[in-house]
Amino acid sequence: MTSSAQSYREIYFTTHDGLRLYGRHYPAIYGSGSGERQPLLCLPGLTRNSRDFHVIAEALSQRLENPRDVYTLDYRGRGFSDSDGNWRNYAVPVEAVDVLDFMIVTGLTRPAILGTSRGGLITMAMAALRPRAVGPVILNDIGPVIEQKGLGRISAYVGRIPLPGSWTEAGALLQDMGRRAFPNISAEEWIDVSRQWFNEHKGRPTPAYDPALSNVLSVLDGPLPELWPQFEGLKRVPMLVLRGETSDILSAATVEAMQRRHPALASFVVPAQGHAPLLRDKETIETVADFLVATEAAERQPRRAYG
Repeated sequence: MTSSAQSYREIYFTTHDGLRLYGRHYPAIYGSGSGERQPLLCLPGLTRNSRDFHVIAEALSQRLENPRDVYTLDYRGRGFSDSDGNWRNYAVPVEAVDVLDFMIVTGLTRPAILGTSRGGLITMAMAALRPRAVGPVILNDIGPVIEQKGLGRISAYVGRIPLPGSWTEAGALLQDMGRRAFPNISAEEWIDVSRQWFNEHKGRPTPAYDPALSNVLSVLDGPLPELWPQFEGLKRVPMLVLRGETSDILSAATVEAMQRRHPALASFVVPAQGHAPLLRDKETIETVADFLVATEAAERQPRRAYG
C-alpha cells in the first residue's frame, strides 16, 4: 500500500475499561472541517482495520472539489489497537460504545458513517444507542439479512489463515482466497491489499487481529436473526448501500427490501467484487463522494422528514 505518512495523523485513546485503541484522521486539504462538508467516519469489518479505508480516505480528503475530513478506527483486538483479555467483549454493543467514545475524543458530531460489514452492524447499534449521533450512512455490503452461506465462509477462515512468510506470499494467498469473488484484482494489487489484512514486524507479515475473534463466530447457533428493527433506526438519515456483485453476505433481494422500507435509500452494485467491496476503485469512490455531496445539498434545503 502506498501509504503516505503525511496524509493522516495517528490517534490513540483509552477506552472506559483501559484498552488503548488506534485511529486515523485524514484532514481535508483545505483545512479541517472547512465549509459545510460533513466529516466521514469509517468502520471496518469483523477482522479488519482502519487500513482498509486508506485509498478512499486519501481520495476523499484530497479531492480538488469538496474535500472532507475522514476518520478511521481499529476496534479492540484489531490492527494497532490493544487486544481484550475477555473475547466476549468483541461484541457489537461494546464496539459501538468504543466508536461513540472515539467520536467524543475527536470532536465528531453527527458525522457521515461508512460501515463495511460489521461496521454497518455497529452503525445500526449506534443509531439505537444515540440516534442523533449518526449522520448519513453508507453500508458497504451489509444489511438486515445476513446470508448464511457467506457467514459460513467467514467462520471457516477467521483465526485459521496461515501466516505468510513474505508480502509476495501474502498477496498470493489473498489472490487465491478471492479469485472467484474478485476476478479483476491484479496480483500487484493483492499485495497492496495484504498490507491491510496483516500487520508488519521486521518487514514480514504478522497477525492483524486477535485469534480469539474466532470464538465470536463459533458460539453462533444457526442463522443470525434478521435485523429489521435495528435497520428501522436508520430510516431518519439518507443512506447509500454498496453491494458487491458477487456478494454472498448481502443479497440483491435484501437490498430491494431495504429500498422499500427506507424513504431515502440509494444503492450501487460494485462490478466484479464480492464481500466486501475493497473501496479502492474510482467508480465506487466517486459514488460515495457524490452521495455525500448530495446529502449536504439536501441539508441546506428546507428540513424534510425521513419517516
